[in-house]
Amino acid sequence: MEGSEHSPRSSATELGRYLRARRTQTTPEQAGLTAGAGLRRTPGLRREELATLAGISIDYYVRIERGKETRPSPSVLDALARALRLSDAAHQHLRELAVRAAHYAPEPAPQPGWTVRPHLKLLLESMRPNPAYIVGRSMDFLASNPGGLALYAGLDDWPAKERNLARYLFLHPAARDLFPDRDGLVRGCVARLRAQAGTAPDAPDLTNLVGELLLKSPDFAKLWERYDVGGHKFATKTFRHPRVGTIILTSQSMTLEGAADQRLGVYVAEPGTPDHDALVLLDMTQPQTSQAEDTPSTPRPGQRPRH
Repeated sequence: MEGSEHSPRSSATELGRYLRARRTQTTPEQAGLTAGAGLRRTPGLRREELATLAGISIDYYVRIERGKETRPSPSVLDALARALRLSDAAHQHLRELAVRAAHYAPEPAPQPGWTVRPHLKLLLESMRPNPAYIVGRSMDFLASNPGGLALYAGLDDWPAKERNLARYLFLHPAARDLFPDRDGLVRGCVARLRAQAGTAPDAPDLTNLVGELLLKSPDFAKLWERYDVGGHKFATKTFRHPRVGTIILTSQSMTLEGAADQRLGVYVAEPGTPDHDALVLLDMTQPQTSQAEDTPSTPRPGQRPRH
């Protein structure tokens, strides 16, 4: 059915929505144009401006943006990406959306890996006092060592099945005080979820989480409509932790071999520094229970969070 969320037309519409979002967020100056005098009624680039920059006809571009053209060539996509000054991640996301629009065949989305294998739990334990945890595809908090759970102040208030880092950032009141750069973190969080949704748009764990956050968080809804995409980045983060004070940690995230859609996250500080001393204290004071959970934090279909 043409209007079905599983139809080729809906995939083409998603491609068009993404292009429109990027177009309206790209100023003429960013695209190398000189803005004309007077008030522009269209935010960002006009359709005809983007078409001209990409070297295609306005009619053809309009058909792409409206979801009527489902097979733009790779050269057209590359030209649009250059005109919009897309990052490598955003350019790749554009290509993935185009592939889905051209060759979409409904297939059941694979279930995420919710079980954390025993040797990975041992790995988490061996990393103490450095906080370490394992998350799933949609940022479900699947397992951790004591510091990994304690670092996200208040996360242990929620039952294990409801612990999710995206949900925490947007819905837990403690998250607003924990991160001085919360704005940057939430933008990165939404960008990662957007990138995941581009490759697995029908995955129930992703759609359930996004649907919940769209309903409960105006901040999330606003960022979701920007269509920014991105991946995991090496970063230094500051925490204003209620238990150990302000600490600055270096983070690293990596894919786990043989564990479908699971990633290991770890925070470290140089031994002998006040930040490392704070990690030791955090590790020692966290109750030795509810760790290394191997249950999903995103509710299964039909299950609603209790908070």
